[in-house]
Amino acid sequence: MEGILAQLIPLITGAIGGNVGGAIFKKLSLGTLGNSLAGIVGGGLGGNILSSVLGSGAATSGIVGQLAGGVVGGTVLMAVIGLLKRVFMK
Repeated sequence: MEGILAQLIPLITGAIGGNVGGAIFKKLSLGTLGNSLAGIVGGGLGGNILSSVLGSGAATSGIVGQLAGGVVGGTVLMAVIGLLKRVFMK
């Protein structure tokens, strides 16, 4: 999967993952905008890392890697930033 679509999938799924993470970890939530922004960054990083690890030889593994990496990366980065914010705001 090449081009702009390959770049958009992890960003979009990262935003979704950030907001899902915010709903799951209510005490770490950064608000809708903060969760989305952290998710977009985390999704971009996570999607690229996981896609590289899985390899993109088959189109399916590339798409799965982008989707899974986006959601997981977005959720994880949102939670980490939320935790850091909570620790430093005390």
